[in-house]
Amino acid sequence: MKRLYHATLNTIRGFAHAFRTEQAFRQEVAVLLVGLPIGIFVAPSAAWYVAMIGSLLAIMAVELLNTGIEKLADHIAPEWDPKIRVVKDYGSAAVFCALVLAGLVWIAALALRFGLI
Repeated sequence: MKRLYHATLNTIRGFAHAFRTEQAFRQEVAVLLVGLPIGIFVAPSAAWYVAMIGSLLAIMAVELLNTGIEKLADHIAPEWDPKIRVVKDYGSAAVFCALVLAGLVWIAALALRFGLI
């Protein structure tokens, strides 16, 4: 139980720090908070709702990993470095892929809900 308690504290600290310091994460939290109730009306089924909200949570997870990579890269090489730039670009591309996935899931759910597919 002690390990679970400390892991929970680490999680809360990570969310809190990301929320305080990362604008993109705050925006993603806002989208999730809007998406939670809207998804209830848009989702064609409970499974679709889980997929829709899960895709938003996946964006947040990838954003947190990207932020961690960026912070570590900045710590290792505080000055501009073309190799570090590539690492940061990979993280940004990963976030873009998660955004596209979420967009596709939500578009498909909307299309199904409104009988377009």
